[in-house]
Amino acid sequence: MSIKRSSRSSSSRRHDDGGVVSFNKKTPEPEKSWQEHMEGQPDEAFKAYSPKECFAKGDLLVHASFGKGVVVGVQERRLDVLFEQGNKILAHTPG
Repeated sequence: MSIKRSSRSSSSRRHDDGGVVSFNKKTPEPEKSWQEHMEGQPDEAFKAYSPKECFAKGDLLVHASFGKGVVVGVQERRLDVLFEQGNKILAHTPG
């Protein structure tokens, strides 16, 4: 006769209501629309885009072809920028 044990990890806890909550996963940030990012932003808040510049998540930029955008993700030499037309991947120089 064998005993079967549950495979619940130590990083989860059981709630009083019987539900299980995991603490391993990051809670995703709510995504804003392009309009919400742009709302109330003065033209002076936008940095002219150049691949030779360094950008960080949340930076506002203006691109010659795509217009105004916000940096929503940063990888080593790549930016994920949300423009009115959608997301674009752009190059940048890490700081």
